[in-house]
Amino acid sequence: MIRALVHQTGENRIVEVKSDDLLVKTVQDGLDLMMSLSYEHQTQKIILHQANLSPDFFVLKTKLAGEILQKATNYGIQLAIVGDFSKVESESLRAFITESNRGRQVFFVESSEAAIKVLTERNL
Repeated sequence: MIRALVHQTGENRIVEVKSDDLLVKTVQDGLDLMMSLSYEHQTQKIILHQANLSPDFFVLKTKLAGEILQKATNYGIQLAIVGDFSKVESESLRAFITESNRGRQVFFVESSEAAIKVLTERNL
């Protein structure tokens, strides 16, 4: 079951996905989820949790992350992914996370509060 929590901060509407299920296993799953949330909640700012993404998302050679994040960029969606990224062993994934966090489109953060903050502060 998917629950969507809407966070309103000033003019920023941010939708956060809450679920105990693995929601994104393929690029199409990611696109369908982003488009559905964006349309239903009239926002381009989405928070997903690490537990809802396939472990393959975090293995860059699968290209799952790259393709999903490219779709987010193409559709003007800002995406924050909440999880514990402090123990990432892959140097390429660490570099990818660091580079993403410098931008304005995709963020990897440790909490929902941090996600709301970054999505509010870094508008497109």
